[in-house]
Amino acid sequence: MNNSEIDIIGKIVKDMYGTFIGKAIGNITDIDGTTQTVGIDCGSYGLKQIRFDQLVIQGDVIIFIPKWRLDAQRLIREKRLTLRRLKALIDIVSENDEMKDDAKIIHEKYKSKLGSLDETEKQLETKLKDRLHELNDQIKTLKLLLFDAKIQYKSNEIDLTLFESVKSYNADLIDHINHEIVEITNIQRRISDLTIDNIHDDENKQTQIQESAISYLSSSKIESETELKFPEVPQQEPTPMIHTITNNELNKNNTIATNMNKQQIHQNTNDEVCVSN
Repeated sequence: MNNSEIDIIGKIVKDMYGTFIGKAIGNITDIDGTTQTVGIDCGSYGLKQIRFDQLVIQGDVIIFIPKWRLDAQRLIREKRLTLRRLKALIDIVSENDEMKDDAKIIHEKYKSKLGSLDETEKQLETKLKDRLHELNDQIKTLKLLLFDAKIQYKSNEIDLTLFESVKSYNADLIDHINHEIVEITNIQRRISDLTIDNIHDDENKQTQIQESAISYLSSSKIESETELKFPEVPQQEPTPMIHTITNNELNKNNTIATNMNKQQIHQNTNDEVCVSN
């Protein structure tokens, strides 16, 4: 075990949105000493074994990454690369017919790889649809909890403070769920857009997984060591400069105002004389 694997013991485990999951209490290693899974004490839910590559250590906290997220990133990376190579192969053959026979073997290899990825894509799509169904059911349950709390408040069973707390907790969780729904929808769209005709357009897009407001993972690290990326701290806006008026400036302003008043009075007097004449 390396130091990072040893440091996980006793740390709090949370999901990507900060919700508490449990505490890491041990790990299972392979014969070479590398960690395979980590045991998480989830209280009344019991002990859960989670793959080590689904965990990201951030200080005193371990962040749990759902498997569908890692699988989706891996599929997108592999399919994009295969399509790029297949397109490059087609371009080479179109430029030089003499290489057509040499390219057949490689072409079949890439077609076989795409077939395998298509099967993986179908399995992943089923998982994503199931997850969306779970999330929608959770939102329905949360709305039911909130509605029941409102009834309790109106019937004077709970006070306003407790009712507002229920509203706040439910709103936070619904917000987290909606972010995950958006993220899954973006992933589904990216996968469906991966074709040989628009592969270059897909390369120019920013990674949709990074778009989720509470998706804190760096996609490049998911592909390698899975590193957590938190949102940047917003820069503090500059404090507006407040000009302090000195006594001299105040006296000067008063003098200007007095002169203007005198001029106005003089002008009014002249106007009255002209009218009387």
